[in-house]
Formats: sequence, C-alpha cells, structure tokens
Amino acid sequence: SFWVAGLAADAPQTLAEAKLSGRLVLVLGAEGAGLRRLAAETCDYLVRIPMSGAMESLNMSNAAAIALYELRRTYSAATA
Repeated sequence: SFWVAGLAADAPQTLAEAKLSGRLVLVLGAEGAGLRRLAAETCDYLVRIPMSGAMESLNMSNAAAIALYELRRTYSAATA
C-alpha cells in the first residue's frame, strides 16, 4: 500500500511539515495550472514547497527535484 501526496501551491502544510513516511507516490500537476481538481481529491495529502512572495510557482522539473530532495532528507533523518 502507498500514500499519495500531491504538490499544490495552496496546500495547508509544507512537504517538511507533513513528515511523510512509508511508501509514497508523489503527484505533480501541470506547469502553471498545477494539480487538477480530481487528481487533488484522490491524494491522501496535499503539500506545498515553501516559496518567497515574489515567486508563484516552479516548473515541474524544479518542483520534482526539490520535493525529492526534501523527501530523501526527511527519510534519511528518520532512519538515522
């Protein structure tokens, strides 16, 4: 079984705050439009990457890289 986490700019908590663990699927939306409503509704968690006020969004490859880095950092800290 997997947990499903979607990246959404308006999510209530950051990826780090969510402290996700276990087997995880990461869902990313389209550049600009983000996650579609039905995709977001099927996620167990909605999380965001903290952004400064001047920057509204990242392109998908940058968002994926940051999210995977954070997940790896979090998982490494949990098993240390």
